[in-house]
Amino acid sequence: MRLPDVVSQARRLAVALLVAAAPWPALAVDSEPSQALGTDVDYVAARAAHDRRDWKEAVARLHRAERRFPDNADLHNSLGYAYRQLRQFDAAFKHYKTALANDPRHRGAHEYIGEAYLLVDDLASAEKHVAALKQICLLPCEELRDLEKSVAAYKARKKP
Repeated sequence: MRLPDVVSQARRLAVALLVAAAPWPALAVDSEPSQALGTDVDYVAARAAHDRRDWKEAVARLHRAERRFPDNADLHNSLGYAYRQLRQFDAAFKHYKTALANDPRHRGAHEYIGEAYLLVDDLASAEKHVAALKQICLLPCEELRDLEKSVAAYKARKKP
C-alpha cells in the first residue's frame, strides 16, 4: 500500500471516529417544531396568537395541542413563554421544566427559563442555565448570547 493511500484511509477513519463520538443532540436545532406539531391547527393558531401578543389565546390553543403532543419540548417551551408573558411564573416554570425534562439540551428552553428566573430575581438559577448552554452549544449560539446579555443587563440594573 502506498503512503498517500494510508494517509487517506487514516483521515477517513479519524473523521468517522469523530462523527461517531460526537453527541448527536449537540447538532440538533431545536428552534423549529417537529413537522407534525408545526402543522397542528392549534399550534399554528397559537403561533398566530403569539404574533398578535394575545397570550391568553396562545395558552388556550397550546393546551389543546398539548393533548396530542404531551411530550413535545417545543410545545412546552412555547407554553412557558406565553405564561411568562402573562407573568404567571409558576405555570411558566412548570412548562419550561417539562420541556427540559423531555429534551435536556433544548437551547430555547434554557434561554427562556433563565430569563424567567431573572424576572423573579433568581440570578443563581439563571446562571445555571448560562452554564448549561455553554455545555450544549459547540460554538456560541444565539440562545447563549441572548441569555448572557439578559444576565449582564440584570446585573447592571441591580448594581448599588
